[in-house]
Amino acid sequence: MSTRLPGAKYKRVFDRGRSIKGRLLVAWYCKSEDADRKAGVVVSKKTFHDAVDRNRAKRLMREAYRLMAKSGDVPSGIDWIFIARRAIAEKSVQDVIADIAVACKSISNRAKPHVR
Repeated sequence: MSTRLPGAKYKRVFDRGRSIKGRLLVAWYCKSEDADRKAGVVVSKKTFHDAVDRNRAKRLMREAYRLMAKSGDVPSGIDWIFIARRAIAEKSVQDVIADIAVACKSISNRAKPHVR
């Protein structure tokens, strides 16, 4: 099963979704009934001038998300878009997994009702 978000859904995630800023990436997410744990990645030329660096950042984000989805650590019913920040340049997959885990935890905390 592929974890890649189809190009047609990017606009919907950006229009209807919300963002969470992390140290290594910005995670946009959109909850919907037809979402099935798929993620897209964006790396700008302005942030990473060399194609080699852009491709490495994309590989890191895709692999981190694939490993998390495989282990079930990603909430279901959410489409994701990850935008790389400059800090991701020298990091490992484990660092990116930790950043995505923080975003997932933030979403689960927002979903819980506030109890007084």
